[in-house]
Amino acid sequence: MHSRPVASLPGMDQPAHPLRELADRPEVVEAAEAARAAVDALLAHRVLRRQASAVSAESALRGARASAALAGADISLAALRGLSGAATDDASRVVLGALRVSAELVPLAEVWQRAPLQALARLHVLAAADLMPAAELGRPAVAGPRLTGLAELVTGPAGVPAVVEAAVVHGELLALAPFPCGTGVVARAASRLVLRCRGLDPRLLTVPEVGDAESAERYTQVADGYRSGSVTGVIEWVVHCAQALQTGVREATAICEALLRSA
Repeated sequence: MHSRPVASLPGMDQPAHPLRELADRPEVVEAAEAARAAVDALLAHRVLRRQASAVSAESALRGARASAALAGADISLAALRGLSGAATDDASRVVLGALRVSAELVPLAEVWQRAPLQALARLHVLAAADLMPAAELGRPAVAGPRLTGLAELVTGPAGVPAVVEAAVVHGELLALAPFPCGTGVVARAASRLVLRCRGLDPRLLTVPEVGDAESAERYTQVADGYRSGSVTGVIEWVVHCAQALQTGVREATAICEALLRSA
């Protein structure tokens, strides 16, 4: 694993914002604009005038299920709804951790904006509480300039589309794997925090984890490409994340339509 900081993508000059040149790549521009348009269309859905909280709650549930599936604990939504608070095996521990993470994204948003490393520690405590000794929770085993650079990126001025920043946060955490377990759930949650805090998805309505889970093999491939540090790998990862967000919009729209039919 290399120690390249997030602000130093290979082959790219360093403009005022560390991700500016990445964000200006034609493939990234196209994918980010498409994702933004999809989210804007979702936010205009009439169901959200009165039932935004219900959509957000269902999105959190589906996002937790998909994130847990990517972590190797794939259960149905029906089974998830019936899951008790007691973990009986590793799969249920992963699922319950993902549920705890989803439930705390809103209160963690303020922490994320001012102290992202503190928010990451809290996310890990929630994700891995049943999987590791308590003394090891929230303590990154890997630190250094890349993790520091990631925190500086999050707390610095906004200079690129939210979907680009969210993708880089997601990819950096997967590449760094700062925690011995639970990193994937933490990384996916952190990307959602970026989308909320940057104003793209302020009510956490979209379910980008579903987009990742529906193309799980591709997700793994492009994450490996990002981890390699190549320009192509980074671009392909960002484009994937933008496309996963569009799938997450489709999932949220389906939730809206279901609520509309039941009204």
